[in-house]
Amino acid sequence: MAKGRTEMEVGADGVAIITIINPPVNSLSLDVLRSLKNSYDEALRRDDVKAIVVTGAGGKFSGGFDISSFGAVQEGKEQTNVGYISIDIVTNTLEGASKPSVAAIDGMALGGGLEVSMACHARISTSTAQLGLPELQLGIIPGFGGTQRLPRLVGLTKALEMILMSKSIKGKEAHELGLVDAIVTPGELVNTARAWALEIAEFRKPWIKSLHKTDKLEPLGEAREILKFARAQAQKQAANLQHPLVCIDVIEEGVVSGPHAGLLKEAQSFETLVHSDTCKSLVHVFFSQRATSKVPGITDLGLVPRKIIKVAIIGGGLMGSGIATSLILSNYPVIVKEVNEKFLKAGMDRVKANLQSHVKKGKMTQEKFEKTLSLLTGAVDYESFKDVDLVIEAIIENVSLKQQIFADLEKFCPSHCVLATNTSTIDLNLIGAKIKSQDRIVGAHFFSPAHIMPLLEIVRTHKTSPQVIVDLLDVGKKIRKTPVVVGNCTGFAVNRMFFPYTQSAHLLVDRGLDVYKIDHAITKFGMPMGPFRLADLVGFGVAIATGSQYLQSFPERCYKSMLIPIMVDDKRTGEATKKGFYVYDNKRKASPDPEIKKYIEKSRSMAGTAPDPEIMKLSDKDIVEMIFFPVVNEASRVLDKGIAVKSSDLDIASIMGMGFPAYRGGVVFWADSLGANYIHSRLETWTKKYGNFFKPSTFLAERAAKGLPLSAPASQSKSKSRL
Repeated sequence: MAKGRTEMEVGADGVAIITIINPPVNSLSLDVLRSLKNSYDEALRRDDVKAIVVTGAGGKFSGGFDISSFGAVQEGKEQTNVGYISIDIVTNTLEGASKPSVAAIDGMALGGGLEVSMACHARISTSTAQLGLPELQLGIIPGFGGTQRLPRLVGLTKALEMILMSKSIKGKEAHELGLVDAIVTPGELVNTARAWALEIAEFRKPWIKSLHKTDKLEPLGEAREILKFARAQAQKQAANLQHPLVCIDVIEEGVVSGPHAGLLKEAQSFETLVHSDTCKSLVHVFFSQRATSKVPGITDLGLVPRKIIKVAIIGGGLMGSGIATSLILSNYPVIVKEVNEKFLKAGMDRVKANLQSHVKKGKMTQEKFEKTLSLLTGAVDYESFKDVDLVIEAIIENVSLKQQIFADLEKFCPSHCVLATNTSTIDLNLIGAKIKSQDRIVGAHFFSPAHIMPLLEIVRTHKTSPQVIVDLLDVGKKIRKTPVVVGNCTGFAVNRMFFPYTQSAHLLVDRGLDVYKIDHAITKFGMPMGPFRLADLVGFGVAIATGSQYLQSFPERCYKSMLIPIMVDDKRTGEATKKGFYVYDNKRKASPDPEIKKYIEKSRSMAGTAPDPEIMKLSDKDIVEMIFFPVVNEASRVLDKGIAVKSSDLDIASIMGMGFPAYRGGVVFWADSLGANYIHSRLETWTKKYGNFFKPSTFLAERAAKGLPLSAPASQSKSKSRL
């Protein structure tokens, strides 16, 4: 029996119930779609069937087209035939059926799932069901007629918002918009859909084909203006992406030339986009993100996460308050401990301000705000730590202070309590050097701002218990973070990979390249900001502290610039002081500052470098490579040392921790698209010109020599070397 299928049951009332069965989310694999067509064909042939209801097993309608088939399609091993499926099955068989059908939606109707439901002649939903077309997140467009039917059901403006922003809506809003025809409880869902389908069959309710609805579409002149605005917004927000513009073109084709012309253009565009580099990258990210929670030797041991009921945070600064906010937003009771009442109040106020911003943005009601805030308590001693299940230390990067705190925690916390640190660079063995419970020490490295940034770097030592990792993975999931489990070293995975990011930028500046030209090239590449704007944002104190850690651990491959220390001496320390590499107005808007030249000249003088005409003429492509190839080189070392279990973890870490563009697939995926040999060759050239900062790692050199991708497993590298 095929894993994915539909089953049909005909009731005494003459209604055929067709159920989509493909756990866990009833995805529309090719097996399911063929089975759906066969079930429809049978229902249409049978004289005892008057009408059809389509629903999904297990309280989920359908999570959409089966993305796992994309890999084979992109490698040319399979065809998606989405154009055929869309027009033959969805349009001709479902919507064009001689008997009416009603979709009974619970749980989710996403992507192809929503598109199948829109081809039915009515939709009944529960109030909490999730409906949306999130295909653009994968570098493609809706391919089962969604670009044509959604605008006709909810209007062009709302359809563009839902499709271009991959924004799903709940059943209640879908009903208000006209996307669904009625809202009922889960228990009433199928029976209401049965009755509705019979009423259509008996002409007591309208038999509506979504593809031919026109009452919600704006007049042509107005529609063109809406589409023009959507194009401008798409180009502004995602200048490097083509598929949002393709999507708008497909929607416009349907509005201007009619729905069937729109369907043909949709099918052709889908087939082109599924083979694009953007789609390949985003599909890689989709699966890589889900794979982060699978850790060999940890999650395959059959361990069950222990229940974490109460959490304590040491330190109420920016990081501590952000972590506390994340936890209480997910209903964890939290104690924040500070050294005195003054600091404690400041920390509690920060958490309160974080929650108030949710209220202002309409993400939280006042009632929910008060309920969430009630989960937070404060302390200036360890008396209330007797029953905590997890402690996260989030103080300044001071080794001796952290050692003292962990010695205290071992005395006051119960023996099962997980002892975590939010350090971003310090060796965990050093932090836990003075305690006996080495197996309970773990890194829980959040990224600033902790309540917003999606990554949680879980750092393990050789002594950390697998149970502790499983517990923290569970907490990460519950607070809606993407966890990446990494090994213990200076900077762990993310900061270690990106130490060279800033250093290479400083090397280029010392040799004549303009600060703002570098930032422009890097943002044009797709980063949210360049290395100098980033330094301003995090503050020069943090930049110096983390840089010195890297310098101590890896002095042979550092580039030490004096630019930031010179600026700090002149009280320029970044955005917080309104002056760094940029100057800032009261609204935090950054502007280039001509004064920066004097600091650069002083730095060059101290470095003994002069402007290099070759460096000064670098193209944007060259700048990107000179900034990012050292990052790739360090990522290679991280893989070589086993700090990261798999290269896809580094891809997710680079995207969610540092803002590397997801549509490029992450640092290692992007590097493999260029080839290890090319990167190695470029680094070799720069090493001869500018020194060991660019020297290729052994891992990178070996991969280049063997023609292997950086992402290839170590076993593949060894087997190839034996051939």
